[in-house]
Amino acid sequence: MTKPAFTKLPDRSVDPVLDDLEGWTKAEGSPSMKTWIEYTSEDGGIISGWWEATPGTYHATYDAWEFVHMIEGRIVITAEGEDPNEVGPGDAFVVEKGFAGTWEIKEKVLKHFVIKLK
Repeated sequence: MTKPAFTKLPDRSVDPVLDDLEGWTKAEGSPSMKTWIEYTSEDGGIISGWWEATPGTYHATYDAWEFVHMIEGRIVITAEGEDPNEVGPGDAFVVEKGFAGTWEIKEKVLKHFVIKLK
């Protein structure tokens, strides 16, 4: 079955993944995350949805490219060997495949994401 040419993402309609994502390890505090995957492309190469996380710090490594649009919260993202970047509501950014560094979640976060898996 072919997907429609337009898909509006629902507001967290599927059961969330409650485990920490692959490549993410708690580095400070006891943050938790929830991930709602609301869209998967026909070839499985792109996923999109919502991500929520509570305060604390994760060390993250990325095996894929990600686009993020922040809805709520504040994060200080620091790639290894680079300066910290603070992002908050309304900010949009890209995390490149190969990123390694920390996500210090200052305030509970809600974001939209698009991840290119292949």
